[in-house]
Amino acid sequence: MGKKKKLRVLVALSIISGLGSRRVYKLLKNIDDPEEIFSIGKRKLRSIEGIGEASALAILSFDDWETVDQIIAETEKSGSEIITFSDPEYPPLLKQIYDPPILFWLKGNPEAISKPGVAVVGTRNTSTYGRNMAEKLTGELADQGLCIYSGLAYGIDAIAHKTALDHNAPTVAVLGSGIDNLYPRKHANLANQIVKSGGAVITEFPLGTNPDAGNFPVRNRVVSGMSMGVLVIESGIKGGSMITADLGLDQNREVFAVPHPIGNPTGTGCNYLIKRGAAKLVQTVDDILEELLVEYHSDESKSKATEAEKTSWREKDLDETATKICQALEDRAYQVDDLSDKIGVNTSQLLVALLQLEMEGIVLQKAGKNFQLL
Repeated sequence: MGKKKKLRVLVALSIISGLGSRRVYKLLKNIDDPEEIFSIGKRKLRSIEGIGEASALAILSFDDWETVDQIIAETEKSGSEIITFSDPEYPPLLKQIYDPPILFWLKGNPEAISKPGVAVVGTRNTSTYGRNMAEKLTGELADQGLCIYSGLAYGIDAIAHKTALDHNAPTVAVLGSGIDNLYPRKHANLANQIVKSGGAVITEFPLGTNPDAGNFPVRNRVVSGMSMGVLVIESGIKGGSMITADLGLDQNREVFAVPHPIGNPTGTGCNYLIKRGAAKLVQTVDDILEELLVEYHSDESKSKATEAEKTSWREKDLDETATKICQALEDRAYQVDDLSDKIGVNTSQLLVALLQLEMEGIVLQKAGKNFQLL
């Protein structure tokens, strides 16, 4: 099926009331040609897990293709594009969550949304300490080439995006409204800067959607779902940042929190996450990088290590640091600190480079943070 036909099908499925992303995912998994979903018959549809009588009837009775074509045309006029679950640009980490969006609207660089990165979140009502920590940690993450994911809100979100831009790093803003109805409006210029710098602004909410309160918890699962880990800079006990942290835990993401002085009301949420063991305490950026490296020494990176998928690092277009790492590892395995001394690269930069090489299936982490070429 052509890309445009597949897009029409997925837009149609997205507007069928009560269907939801989980059921659409089951349909796509069980039916080779998405266009057949609307014609294969009720018995076949009902044989698919999660598709009951009401869902099957809603699919088979759908005939509002005029609205589908209107949505696609208005998207083009808005200067945005639709990324669907079936597109190669769809973020691989987001696909892993329980209920990934069927599709979303994007302005900017589609490549940005799949870059390894960290979600940086926090309160709108920041303290001086919170602002300083947001700038420091986000800047250090950005300097290591990681993408910064956040929600374009006031406070920590905006600081995270601005800091990423200041450090020439990609950043992705996830909205709780339509892409043509930016919220908060005062951040329109920030959103434009994100797009122009090679980042992206995305939303799963259709054109014209208002920023209703119920949209933001839905938005937050995408912020955490796109990232390797969630960093809570400053948060009270209640609020969107704590929701994002909980969603990150549900999605098997690493969660990190900055400790705050006792009595600081805007930091009680961070301290609570650390106290109950839900978040790793962050004192330096290496606390984040080391945990992310351990996380990606798991099933995903190991799956890339099969004999059929092994590729010589010399066939890859690697940067200078990655090349130095591979050259050193050709001789023997190295522990992180020893490798840092061997190639003359600081530990923070080395950890990020090793993480990216693991994700590409070029190196493998062994016990004791020892690394070897695959």
